[in-house]
Amino acid sequence: MNGRTPGNTTFRHNNVALLGIAETTAPNPVSSESFDEHLASTLKRLHLPQGLLQRVAGVDYRRNWDNPHDFISGAVDAGKKALERAQVDADQIGVMINTSVTRETLEPSVAVSIHHGIGLPTSAMNFDIANACLGFVNGMTVVATMIDSGQIDYGLVVAGEDASRVQQATLKRLSQDDITREEYLNEFASLTLGSGAAAAVLGHADRHPEGHQVLGGVTRAGTWNHELCVGDHNGMFTDATGLLSNGMELVINAWNEAHEDGWDWNDMTMYVTHQVSKIHTNEMAKTASLDLDRMPITFPELGNVGPASLPITLARKADELESGDRILAMGVGSGLNTAMTEIVW
Repeated sequence: MNGRTPGNTTFRHNNVALLGIAETTAPNPVSSESFDEHLASTLKRLHLPQGLLQRVAGVDYRRNWDNPHDFISGAVDAGKKALERAQVDADQIGVMINTSVTRETLEPSVAVSIHHGIGLPTSAMNFDIANACLGFVNGMTVVATMIDSGQIDYGLVVAGEDASRVQQATLKRLSQDDITREEYLNEFASLTLGSGAAAAVLGHADRHPEGHQVLGGVTRAGTWNHELCVGDHNGMFTDATGLLSNGMELVINAWNEAHEDGWDWNDMTMYVTHQVSKIHTNEMAKTASLDLDRMPITFPELGNVGPASLPITLARKADELESGDRILAMGVGSGLNTAMTEIVW
């Protein structure tokens, strides 16, 4: 790993608040048990036990939309909910950033459909930011920077994900008679993926004392690991061991660099992480010496919903938080990249 480097890997926001955050839950639960039933002959042939998804990954269920393209209407719904909770009108939004991994076409952007569905004004800039599972956190950083610069008053970040096509392609491939044990384990992570949507509204902290100040954080790249997890609608192929060990090394480097630069995240009220699996959550807690009781999880019932996972988890815990609580949003995305952002409730 490279040592501490100059540049903007740590950053601070001056006058930005999270004003509203919301999720839209995909309607259809899909059990890990149903995957085991589908793959029973493969598991028997490869001498693999049933229940691996539950025991190893900690994923009992994930959810799917009625139709794969419903991830767009899910993001629209989440965006409208976030605006309502923030008490911000759609015509006040200066930028909307879609951070979904899922997309139907190379062009136009996913953002344009969501912009239209929410009914945002023609003056609202809109575009996609794609950075694996870190896209939503990156989108918040871009919006916060635009608010601090004075370019916009309010921004909206959205993510809507569909995992059904990856699931079906993976189940079909793993059902083949010639699939090997190594190939099965390389695609195991694909079966943890789920569908859902989330959105957040940001604005000026000094105009919204009821808001939750976004202070800033740290990012760090380990892009020499860009081949450890590669996926599309046809499947996701993962070096699970390499991804875990190199991801945790990247996390601890970023954590140490942030603390060298004046941050102190050793005693946060809550650590809201990207929801990958039980193994990743436990390893992150061990690596950064975090209290597991302060790390809420949603992967048992939702699986890994990509960039929507972290904001969904925060949205579900928002009503439990009190003024002054300190939240650290943190995660690792394929590539590898990591990001951590502090929010004061």
